[in-house]
Amino acid sequence: MKAIQLAAKQKLTLVDIPHPVLRKDTDVLIKVEAVGVCGSDVHYYNNGCIGDQIITFPFIIGHELAGIVEQVGSKVKRVKPGDRIAVDPAVSCYTCDQCKAGRPHTCRHLSFLGCPGQLAGCLAEYIIMPEQSCYPVPPDMTREIAALCEPLTIGYYAVHRTGDVRNKTIGILGSGPIGMSVMLACLLKGAEKIYMTDKLDYRCDMASKHGAVWTGNPDKVDVVSAILKQEPLQLDYVFECCGKQEAFDQAFSLLKPGGTVAVIGIPEFSRYSFSVDHGRRNEITIQHIRRQNECTLPIVEAVSQNKIFPHFMITHRFTLEESSIAFDLVAGYKDNVMKAMILF
Repeated sequence: MKAIQLAAKQKLTLVDIPHPVLRKDTDVLIKVEAVGVCGSDVHYYNNGCIGDQIITFPFIIGHELAGIVEQVGSKVKRVKPGDRIAVDPAVSCYTCDQCKAGRPHTCRHLSFLGCPGQLAGCLAEYIIMPEQSCYPVPPDMTREIAALCEPLTIGYYAVHRTGDVRNKTIGILGSGPIGMSVMLACLLKGAEKIYMTDKLDYRCDMASKHGAVWTGNPDKVDVVSAILKQEPLQLDYVFECCGKQEAFDQAFSLLKPGGTVAVIGIPEFSRYSFSVDHGRRNEITIQHIRRQNECTLPIVEAVSQNKIFPHFMITHRFTLEESSIAFDLVAGYKDNVMKAMILF
């Protein structure tokens, strides 16, 4: 079967690899239909690593996918051949202390699609995942929207984990796919006002069109002063979605006493810094977000019931053979890209 391997930094290669076969009675063979290009994939593409997760080349990346069930193991009950599914790319053991505590996303033995040392990614015609990772979607849900459910779950979980946003004022720093996913989740949960920033004007425009009451480019305006002019009592929650120290600093300045900053963005550096005095005196809570925790089903339901409308996020579509073009586009923020999909 065909697959795309990351052969070196910024070098993707189309290869033929063996067709996967079922090995466990809980396995599901999936014919891949769509793969979204994620910012974390781009980290691997550009740098060959995310922190201490270092690729040994060649390696297949990718983890945002939808597909059709081709074959199932003897004990699989949740899905059947022919079902279109959204896929949670995390595989947890469900036996360790974290899993038993309701935290399978921080499982001691977690494996994740497209993560070096764990599982090969999904930029291939077929993959195998356990039943626990497979979620049926309605027949009228398109393959690309089913694949988009994965980043949407991160935004949904971030909001769920951080606090009750109903009737609250929200800041979202970074208006890429994760920032947009947080915005949609905040709207779903009844946030009163959402302020968003990004260094790309077209992303600010997109955020304004789809739910933000104000947007600003921090390279062109003092976003803290501009937001606080409208919200002199400051914001209840700020979601840092871009992995930048300057955004982390802005979050601290924007939060009211007792506020919370949710850290979602993946930085290319190893340490954040912050004002101890400011954080202590204002009792600022820092909440880290690790992917998602059992949020795939709520997102599938929200999308299928038209409670959120994420379709605008998909801006570009490519074939498997055009994967290099897709990655270069996303890595370079070209052509007003938000989410690029590789369709099979």
